[in-house]
Amino acid sequence: MVQNKSSLWFIPILLVAGSALALWYYWVQVSVPDVESSLEIHKRDASVELPRPLHPIRMIGSSPADRSNLILLPPLDESDEYFKLEIVNLFSESIEYLLAQSRIIERVVATIDNFPRMHVAERIRPIGRLRDDFLVDSEDDSGTYWINASNYKRYDTLVDLATNVDLRQVVEVYRRYYPLFQNAYTDLGYPDGYFNDRLVQVIDNLIETPDIRDPVALVRPHVLYEYRDPELAALSSGQKLMLRMGRAHSERIKTRLFELRSLVTTM
Repeated sequence: MVQNKSSLWFIPILLVAGSALALWYYWVQVSVPDVESSLEIHKRDASVELPRPLHPIRMIGSSPADRSNLILLPPLDESDEYFKLEIVNLFSESIEYLLAQSRIIERVVATIDNFPRMHVAERIRPIGRLRDDFLVDSEDDSGTYWINASNYKRYDTLVDLATNVDLRQVVEVYRRYYPLFQNAYTDLGYPDGYFNDRLVQVIDNLIETPDIRDPVALVRPHVLYEYRDPELAALSSGQKLMLRMGRAHSERIKTRLFELRSLVTTM
């Protein structure tokens, strides 16, 4: 689906959470985990050995070199103000007004987890929407619409933030806050899962977004626009976001995602 709301929060949020921030645009409330409610965690048989992480993270304090930098983390439900400061320091104060007021890390984790799926609910977005409306061009009466190329300019600022940020600093923040990301992932219903492994899966899914050229054809069977090409319509929600920001922006983000993947798999 192509909606009238935007969602670039995944880039800086894919970049700060092991990613970074973007904007969410979905009209439809779909059936995904609600981060506002506590989830029941499935009990695991203690005799069953947990699978080893594919991409384990070396925790801060695990080596003598960084023990002097240890800072006590707040509980997950008290982490918003601390994490906001980290994000603003990494990017700029201009991003602060976009952030959700509560449960930022939980929203980041829930949204990243849902990027490879078809839909992500608006209620779990970590930051707000783009201010400008989604624009289309209607060529004739055939029911075919075309994405207006001027839409891509709406993403200029956020893509610039994502491509200019120091990824090593981003990953260091991610590593420092990783226990909270893991807690949020466990609370989402994955008691045996490892969030960094999921993050790598999501990055791979985004990198695999097909490269398409304008004009991009849409149809509007109901309220929402959808891609006319069935193959594009079947892409994951994260891949559709990559298409939505335009080919030039998508190429820049893919370059950063390759760099990010290298960093989060060698920590």
